[in-house]
Amino acid sequence: MRAVVQRVREASVTVADRTTGAIGHGLLVLLSVGHDDTATDAGYMTDKLAGLRIFPDEAARMNRDVAQAGGAILLVSQFTLHGDVRRGKRPAFTAAMEPVAAAQMIDAVAVGLRAAGLQVAEGEFGADMQVHSCNDGPVTILLDSKKLF
Repeated sequence: MRAVVQRVREASVTVADRTTGAIGHGLLVLLSVGHDDTATDAGYMTDKLAGLRIFPDEAARMNRDVAQAGGAILLVSQFTLHGDVRRGKRPAFTAAMEPVAAAQMIDAVAVGLRAAGLQVAEGEFGADMQVHSCNDGPVTILLDSKKLF
């Protein structure tokens, strides 16, 4: 699984002029599932997102996770993170998981984050979404469950 994680002051996602998810401060997570990802990858991503210490403490150091900062997570599916442009200029998406299974994997991450006590808002899988955010910092982190070492 791959994720682009941004610390935000606020973020929302709309589909056909209808807001499907919105948060105040917290994390905007653009999440993609690879064709060879498993429940282990979903668990890794869930743990990493819940524990990612990118919020400031009293000394302005990045020492707090999203829960400690009183934030929420906006989780948005983003299969294009598995786009491959090594050949040519048009991306190939063969590395992305097929949609039905990918939706289940993203749902597993959302369920895991909620089980960890986090407030999670979501986009709409497979929809044409407009994502709005006010980045905080800006702080942007890339996560990839296949790059563990």
